Amino acid sequence: MIFAASAALALAGCDGALPGSAGDSLDIPDVEPGDISEATMVDITRELSSDEFGGRMPGTEGERLTVELLTERFAAAGLEPGNNGSWVQQVPLVEITGKDFAPLTVSGDGVDLSFDFAQDWVGVTYQEQVETSIEESELVFVGYGIKADERDWNDYEGVDMTGKTAVILVNDPDFDTEGLEGTFNGKAMTYYGRWTYKYEEAGRQGATAALVVHDTEPASYGWNVVESSWSGPQAYAQRGDNAPQMTQMNGWLQNEVARRIVEAAGQDFDELAEAAKKPGFKPVPLGLTMSTSFRNDIRTFQSQNVIGVLPGSERPDEYVLHTAHWDHLGRCTPAPDGDDICNGAIDNATGTAALVALAEAHAKAGAPKRSLVFLAVTAEESGLLGADYYAANPVFPLSQTVGGINMDAFLVAGPSKDVTVVGPGKSRLDDFLNKALDLDGRVATPNPNPEAGYYYRSDHFAFAKRGVPMLYVDGGEDLVEGGREAGAAVAADYRDNRYHGPKDEFDESWDWSGVMQDLQLFYRIGRMLAESTSWPNWVEGDEFKATRDESCAAGEGC
Repeated sequence: MIFAASAALALAGCDGALPGSAGDSLDIPDVEPGDISEATMVDITRELSSDEFGGRMPGTEGERLTVELLTERFAAAGLEPGNNGSWVQQVPLVEITGKDFAPLTVSGDGVDLSFDFAQDWVGVTYQEQVETSIEESELVFVGYGIKADERDWNDYEGVDMTGKTAVILVNDPDFDTEGLEGTFNGKAMTYYGRWTYKYEEAGRQGATAALVVHDTEPASYGWNVVESSWSGPQAYAQRGDNAPQMTQMNGWLQNEVARRIVEAAGQDFDELAEAAKKPGFKPVPLGLTMSTSFRNDIRTFQSQNVIGVLPGSERPDEYVLHTAHWDHLGRCTPAPDGDDICNGAIDNATGTAALVALAEAHAKAGAPKRSLVFLAVTAEESGLLGADYYAANPVFPLSQTVGGINMDAFLVAGPSKDVTVVGPGKSRLDDFLNKALDLDGRVATPNPNPEAGYYYRSDHFAFAKRGVPMLYVDGGEDLVEGGREAGAAVAADYRDNRYHGPKDEFDESWDWSGVMQDLQLFYRIGRMLAESTSWPNWVEGDEFKATRDESCAAGEGC
């Protein structure tokens, strides 16, 4: 994932105010700057994103090379194996590759429409079946596809979805408001706005298929990203015998395709979309059916998280976590020049390299009082699978994990006057961030695109939803050279031309000074947490605080 904004930042309508210290004072020690190697960043980013690594798809030769590189560099940095003498944690996955896609056809009284795979729609299955075939499944427009009892909202009220296909709007009902007030937090996306939730809920409702209508602004990425991410091999966590109910197919529709379908049903798409924003919306059967089919190649395999630890000198059973995902998309939709390797240099060879560079710097400085854990996780691009597997099966108890920092995609844009905080004001980790920023002479800018739901789109979320306070901080856009206009241009260029595509490649001419500036910030925060006696919690009223409190009460940490 990459935080990308295409316009100058505006503080109005952001995630929320960045808090200063509040409540009980925290022990936030002073720390000296770290000796962080730019050569490490350059060399590892270059190697991980080379064609030899093939785009680092889990379960491929690229994974083997990546794990080998990381274990060698973690050991050389001075870390110890983090999983009871092993550098790796096995993560059981299944890879399903769709092929031989029939058109998606829509039929009804006087209606006969046909849409081509990739150009008009994409679809995958999470079921381990060699053939997916959907015949004349009734289409039902279900608004935003949300059932949230605590918000008195049910887009499925009064309809039995058994055997039917849900047509669902992206994001959540009040995404286009200016402020942060509303049933679904106004402009700031909730988890109900994520496609992961929408597919899960459609499955719980008994739907045969779920199709999300793509729209660039509320999705926060173009159709090119959908096409490249949802074609080719798709990895999932093996679900076991007691898996939750799921659809036969989940997918996306081009916006214009959805409009044609709704129009053929005698409905007005914009009117339906507007009605779906209001309380009391009821699902609308479209009186049309959908059919398609495709075959699936299925492969089960073990992927790997890579874990290194620098044991603490005084409290080694208290842990500070650093996370980054090592995987990318492998081979994907070719560029016009025929290049089909999604190298993932920015996303996320840079973050993976940062784990090694920070590990080296902390080891050079000597062991802090608490243990430092460096966790390179697999299958983030497939839905945070490696992080979620670790968080569900932690090597180090979550109740003894103080908190952590997630690093996902450093835009190499030069030094900035700020950093972008995704999800500010959620935990007392912000106090550590604020002190580190003061020492660095920079400021924090809240996420200018809260409607994009970035807080739910990277590996920290797997830990946050289980109660562990996690910081997610992106590089700033107020560049020293060119200001916010230049920063926004760099972000937009990456989003439009490289993100999740074959041109996310290493460039020998990159200016790494801004990345090194950000790494120094992360070093300070990690070191402060590791030397501190405090256990920063979520703020009162945050959705994750109750989970943390329960975890702490049951464990020996916190």
